[in-house]
Amino acid sequence: MPEAVAHAGETLPAWSLPKGEVDRIALSMEWPERVTREWAWGGSQGEGVRVCILDSGVEGGHPLVGELESAVSITVGEGDETIVTEDELGDVSGHGTACAGIVRSLAPGCSLSSVRVLGQGFKGSGNILLAGLRHAVEEGYDLVNMSLSTTKKPFAAILHELADSAYFRRTVLVASAHNMPVESYPWKFSSVISVGSHEEPDPLTFFYNPSPPVEFFGRGVNVEVAWAGGRTVSVSGNSFATPHLTGICALILAKHPELTPFQLKNVLYLTASNVGRGE
Repeated sequence: MPEAVAHAGETLPAWSLPKGEVDRIALSMEWPERVTREWAWGGSQGEGVRVCILDSGVEGGHPLVGELESAVSITVGEGDETIVTEDELGDVSGHGTACAGIVRSLAPGCSLSSVRVLGQGFKGSGNILLAGLRHAVEEGYDLVNMSLSTTKKPFAAILHELADSAYFRRTVLVASAHNMPVESYPWKFSSVISVGSHEEPDPLTFFYNPSPPVEFFGRGVNVEVAWAGGRTVSVSGNSFATPHLTGICALILAKHPELTPFQLKNVLYLTASNVGRGE
């Protein structure tokens, strides 16, 4: 094996930290002796946090959603060119509006944007999903709610690359586990926050799962949500558990904007109802 220790005058291996430069990476954040929910998001409304709903569109102006920062539709042209246009249709199924309304209910001060990648009947293509996610990462959103996934393995590698790119750029992907026991992506990637559902009625009750790949369980059964046409409906599914975690993440990041995705996951773990006892 090659020698791992650099001697005087030699070039350090890639990604190494030179001697005497520890101060350059010093972190000034002070952590409490015990991370509680009060410390994590007490008093927060999600102000200043930019949340993207990557879905079927969002009905801006819905009473449970409010105004949107932006709303675009994604299509793919020749040569896989990503085409981004103003979304004039809004939500074509209701699904994205439901997710947006849940986030808004938990983090009313956050900024919501819609990136539409699904058509009517929740149908969409892997190429458009990839293009939409790439657009969201490039826009630098703090959080991207992905209550959707693809079962097509040819897209898995590129999705994995995009998920890792988001992670390193401090864009947190909160992704829904599939409702069926099938292989799908990107929720199975460790660089995202993966979410399944639980039956408890409290929207701030969430659990850490010690047996991944699903990392957290959020409220997702018999949830009253916003829907297209100014309506509300009762729904169940991992899709609706996911924005509960997204909303909680928005509360945390508004109060602690310096947190990296790695640190945010730690805060979620320490404040989970089965770890921090909901305190």
